[in-house]
Amino acid sequence: MPEATIASKSIDRNSTSAPYSFPPPKRSRRWTAVAWSNYWRSYEDVHKLFQAGPFLESLATRSWEIAPGTTSVSRAALFLPGQFERVTGHVYTDDPRRDMTGGIVTVQPPTRGFEVRDAMLVDGSLYKPGKRLDLHSRIHLPRIDRYVPRMRVEYEIDSSAIYNTYDGIEFFALWLTDDCQNYLLAKEYGVIVGPNRNVTTHIPQYEAWLGMSTLRVNSAFLRKTILFDDDWGNNASKLERFTLVREKLLANVKVEPHPGVFILRRASGQARIMFNEIELAEHLRERRGFRILDVTRDDVPTIVAGCAGARIVIGVEGSNLAHGLMTMQTGGALVTLQPPDRFSGVLKRTTDMAGMDFAFVVGQAEPGGFRVDPVEVERTLDLLPQSSMSSQPAS
Repeated sequence: MPEATIASKSIDRNSTSAPYSFPPPKRSRRWTAVAWSNYWRSYEDVHKLFQAGPFLESLATRSWEIAPGTTSVSRAALFLPGQFERVTGHVYTDDPRRDMTGGIVTVQPPTRGFEVRDAMLVDGSLYKPGKRLDLHSRIHLPRIDRYVPRMRVEYEIDSSAIYNTYDGIEFFALWLTDDCQNYLLAKEYGVIVGPNRNVTTHIPQYEAWLGMSTLRVNSAFLRKTILFDDDWGNNASKLERFTLVREKLLANVKVEPHPGVFILRRASGQARIMFNEIELAEHLRERRGFRILDVTRDDVPTIVAGCAGARIVIGVEGSNLAHGLMTMQTGGALVTLQPPDRFSGVLKRTTDMAGMDFAFVVGQAEPGGFRVDPVEVERTLDLLPQSSMSSQPAS
């Protein structure tokens, strides 16, 4: 089987299917005690599928570089004075002020492939004797599956690949911005297999548009499977694949430039309750001609069509914004409304890679949630370096 490459000439921009044929999965009645044996041996060597390169080396029969690393410089976020003084907590960063200042030189790691043979995938964990690689958090498993591992294997698969990342299984945004890019690598190596959890409403719709086909299983015996790791980096290969996924999504809708879109989050996902979310969305529709989308009600065709061509995507920080990030105007801006007790700049990693602006407004804490000042939002929009930021009535 050829090793995947990422040079522009190697990517078929019209293809939605794997270029190779693989033996189909076989239903199996194989019984295995591997999960039990690891359980009783206290899981001698356990790792998460997150920056897992060294551990994957210990599992793999071979490994190789798919794409080289590159160097990048982060962009400065746009925000009003006094915003950081409101921040009382942050996630996925040690120093949000530093991350938002920009100018950080980062060596983006290479993308690597790892071939693992004769492994058991049971309840979202990949087992080899004495070793366990968790593809996702086990805390979400039913209690019985955490403490009484299943022993019957559903499938035997000769050639397979796992495109998921640990965070991509946990968070929809990272599935869309990271995992879907890995799929373009994985489809060259075998049947795409993954754990059977957290398939949100929108995922099957995106899979259909992107030509993705995943066999989600509770248990399988994988004779040969390929995994990928880029140490959570954004090298040139990642950007190329990110761009290709964007192009495929936008090919399904009519793209016309427009001022922006406010994506309502409401109480979806991990609760971040913004008390004046709807009022602010209506304010921006009236003042600046923004569209309003609701991820709790709208389907993927509606969301992509609404975001396509948007100069600005704005909303409460979270996975809801990934819809717009993947389909907004090239060179646009992502504006995040941040809860003061949970500041996050995770999506800035992607906007930096894609050459987009990142801006934020930190809300004012109130019992049970927070509130964002519309005047501060408009002043922040005016910081964005585009003439389309000027106030305009709704069409």
